[in-house]
Amino acid sequence: MGDGEVEGVLLSFVPRAARDMPKLKTRKAAAKRFKATGTGKFMRRRAFRNHLLDHKSPKLKRHLGTKAVVDRTDEERVALMMPYA
Repeated sequence: MGDGEVEGVLLSFVPRAARDMPKLKTRKAAAKRFKATGTGKFMRRRAFRNHLLDHKSPKLKRHLGTKAVVDRTDEERVALMMPYA
């Protein structure tokens, strides 16, 4: 076999979709929950800021409104769910 041949078939005659690698799909649930930073880390929302807020202090509610970095033990899982992030 020479260059550009696969088992005697020229690649120019094989449809492009048949010879390219398949695209990876993004998990949409993860895409809605996580955002990638410029350095490759992932940011997430904090829990406990949806309801039952009247007994929580303003300082706590302010803190819960900020983003948090995904823990390093979960980074690989999130990265697999978002291959193009």
